[in-house]
Amino acid sequence: MVVYRNAQNTHRPTKSSLTLVIKVGTSSICDEKTHYPLLGNLSRIVETILELKRKGHRIVLVTSAAVGTGLRRLNLNEKPKKLAAVQAIAAVGQGRLMSMYDDLFGQFNQPVAQILLTRNDLADRSQYLNAVNCLEQLLDMGVVPIVNENDTISVSEIKFGDNDTLSAITAGMVKADYLFLMTDVDCLYTDNPRSNPNARPVLVCEDIEALREEITVTTPGSALGTGGMVTKLVAADLATAAGVTTVIARGSTPESILPIIADDKSAPMHTRFVAKPQPLIDRKWWILHGLHTAGTIVIDTDVGEAIADGAARSGSSGASLFAGAVAKVEGNFVEHQAVRLVVQHTDNGVTDFVTVAKGIVNYSSAEIVRIMHARESDIIDSLGYKDANCIIHRDNMATSL
Repeated sequence: MVVYRNAQNTHRPTKSSLTLVIKVGTSSICDEKTHYPLLGNLSRIVETILELKRKGHRIVLVTSAAVGTGLRRLNLNEKPKKLAAVQAIAAVGQGRLMSMYDDLFGQFNQPVAQILLTRNDLADRSQYLNAVNCLEQLLDMGVVPIVNENDTISVSEIKFGDNDTLSAITAGMVKADYLFLMTDVDCLYTDNPRSNPNARPVLVCEDIEALREEITVTTPGSALGTGGMVTKLVAADLATAAGVTTVIARGSTPESILPIIADDKSAPMHTRFVAKPQPLIDRKWWILHGLHTAGTIVIDTDVGEAIADGAARSGSSGASLFAGAVAKVEGNFVEHQAVRLVVQHTDNGVTDFVTVAKGIVNYSSAEIVRIMHARESDIIDSLGYKDANCIIHRDNMATSL
């Protein structure tokens, strides 16, 4: 039996210890119609985590259901459409949700910690590292961190189901060996098995891009949740890039995690996304997935190829971006924000843009427009000053090809 271990994780109490991030969706915690908590499911989740800890593993739980729990607490039947109302309900539900977890874990004297995050919290490098250090310290202390998106101030999570993405980012932060996305089906299917009897299960995936061309994943999340298989594919893509093996499994049987990580042939059906053999280093991964994309810079094709080719050879970004290679600037951004680097392709009269990298700029969008096509020595002539020799230094760039 082969047990996967993330080579980047050097923070192990024992040689056999694994770090697992378990994401539990709303449909596994709340009844979709009555909004009552599914205490049986919650108890099984808690018991599974305790059994994993007894085996020496470190566990982070990423939870949804603040809105569903808030609806029950306020005796409301449906999630309202007004954003402020949803955020207020989430504020009520979050406290109740943590209380339930604390009660269940408390029966076994297991301490837990609440961590509420937004993408903005991770956009600043020092805050990102502080969050990483906090999570590592809690794990070293034997605490189970319970992570949730801060719904009361986060627009994106409530609209787009960002908790799947949050779990992937959390897995990258703690350099987890496995990310488990617990949902209401056994695994990923080529189509919705409820409506298409010919849908086939996907058991192992090594290339997510190739898989996207073979399957249909248009099913939304539950009435209370915000996710679905689309967001789980995105999460798997993010996590595997960080060296984290990602698994989609049924949330009502969390005990299946034990045979899955042991690579036991008796493990229930599930989908395993194999981690990338050459994962991005922490800073590059943070640039790609932790930073908000503030704009886009269209660059010359040959420069895009040089960036991609250099990354393929060295495992990091291949070349810095200079002003002379900029063809177009889109969006308004300031220095030290992150932007996409894209190249333009035209085939049979159809124009397409391909993202090659993401990086932190040394100049604002207005400044870049002024120095476009300028040589390095001409920047001072164009601006009257020069803060840096290049638009994006290769150390602040992460390729996405």
